Amino acid sequence: MNSSDIAERIVEAILAQKLAPGSRLGEQALSMLFDCSRTLVREALMQLAARGIVTVSARRGWYVVQPSEAEAREAFEARRVIETGLIRSAAPMDAARLAKLQRHLRDEQEALAGSDVGRRSFLLGDFHVCLAECLGNQLLADTLRDFTARTTLIAMLYQSTHDAAQSCQDHVEIVQALAAGDAARAETLMARHIGQVQQALRPGAAAHDPLAGLRAALAPVARPAPGDTRPESPTTPPPPYLGALL
Repeated sequence: MNSSDIAERIVEAILAQKLAPGSRLGEQALSMLFDCSRTLVREALMQLAARGIVTVSARRGWYVVQPSEAEAREAFEARRVIETGLIRSAAPMDAARLAKLQRHLRDEQEALAGSDVGRRSFLLGDFHVCLAECLGNQLLADTLRDFTARTTLIAMLYQSTHDAAQSCQDHVEIVQALAAGDAARAETLMARHIGQVQQALRPGAAAHDPLAGLRAALAPVARPAPGDTRPESPTTPPPPYLGALL
């Protein structure tokens, strides 16, 4: 495993909503998880920092970014420009590429019917990367992977109310328009889709309490009143180990 592999595993975990905004990425924990040196981990984190997905603090170390409301608007605007422009300028897709997109849609629909929320989230985000690849621009597909990861973090941070089933249906309609050779309709549908996802965000919902973890840990322990024989409520389980997230 090289540093790029580690970086992509972290991006995949973000797309699957398994790494939340502000999650700390300890070099030692990651080196144990991936069975590699801290130097290799640091290289991966530096790659992600250059891509705007993680950041580093002299006091906190490495952690997943927490986009501001202004950065959220910019990220969605960038995706709108890139994705509608791709559709507008691309040549019609051949049967093999359309078949790849349709397989992706079937995977999305299966994930929606199942219980694996992480797989569902990953596939819904990865549709946009898959579309860019099928439209013949790998460079923009790589760029979209990073923007999609950032907008996934934004959706978590600002408690998006957008419905996953609606996203999947939007994707179906975009592919149907492309299959019919109607690029103008596909472009309109994509702009509408991205706009709806952005509108589902809840500005102001991301107020961050830096003492939240410590506050919860040091909250008074609930004790039964004298004579109360009811069983005690179970304690809150500890957060999952990083290996469960990646």
